[in-house]
Amino acid sequence: MRRAGLKKYTAIATEACRRAENGLAFLDGIRDETGLSISIISAREEAELALTSCASLLHDGRFSPLRERALLFDIGGGSTEIAWVRTDHARARQSLIGYLSLPMGVITISEQLGDSAFTPGGYRHMVAMVRAQLEAFEDVHCIRREIACGNVVLMGTSGTVTTLASVALGQVRYDRSMIDGATLSMTQALKVIRRLNGMDRAGLSGHVGIGPDRARYIMAGCAIFEAIQQAWQVPEVVVADRGLRDGMLLRMIDRSSRIALQPVPSSFSPVRHKLRPTNGPLHETTTSRP
Repeated sequence: MRRAGLKKYTAIATEACRRAENGLAFLDGIRDETGLSISIISAREEAELALTSCASLLHDGRFSPLRERALLFDIGGGSTEIAWVRTDHARARQSLIGYLSLPMGVITISEQLGDSAFTPGGYRHMVAMVRAQLEAFEDVHCIRREIACGNVVLMGTSGTVTTLASVALGQVRYDRSMIDGATLSMTQALKVIRRLNGMDRAGLSGHVGIGPDRARYIMAGCAIFEAIQQAWQVPEVVVADRGLRDGMLLRMIDRSSRIALQPVPSSFSPVRHKLRPTNGPLHETTTSRP
């Protein structure tokens, strides 16, 4: 960072540090060894950053007719964020109606199930486990009613969704320009998932669109994706190859971020961080109307 002449930065920690018993010590160790100050953001902030990163796609005229509601999901390593969004296309604005933060991500679920994640029974268990956490959110927001009226766009941002799109397109080498903003039908997505679910871990590692690094976690991501599809049956998903970093950059550019911009440290000094543990799904609603 210093060699590049960087003057300001923003650094954040998410679900792992929100939940970990040693989250404070971990961040203090980073501060002591590097001088970098990292802020732990809330689950709501994480959902809002994902929403900021995808805002331009929500108002993209290619997705006609433009819909008044969006359901955005971000499948992470330690958690999955789901945002229920109101869109104002005339003003190119969007607002968060409510969000759900599930303490279930591709890493946490994979570590919990181990090798059984690569069996048909283990996969069904993962889907059911995530699916059970979504009904309370539906009860509050009546999202299915809006879907029945054709008023909802489903948008996914994560390595799972971009991988499914890449495999569906038959890409030998990942091409972001073909993925970001692409529309993937649920028929296509589920077809890919069934194909991957028929492979063992070695087969996934050897798959040109998966590879050994992603093979360990892809089925957990697929299970989270399918649980969302079962809960809210939208016929297609808009794929967004963007995420928290994009949202952070956009906020920094706009100078309206609630995350303080930190000068690149020239000396080391310890700092303490407040940490609130999360033991289960975090759910907040800003209004009672869907």
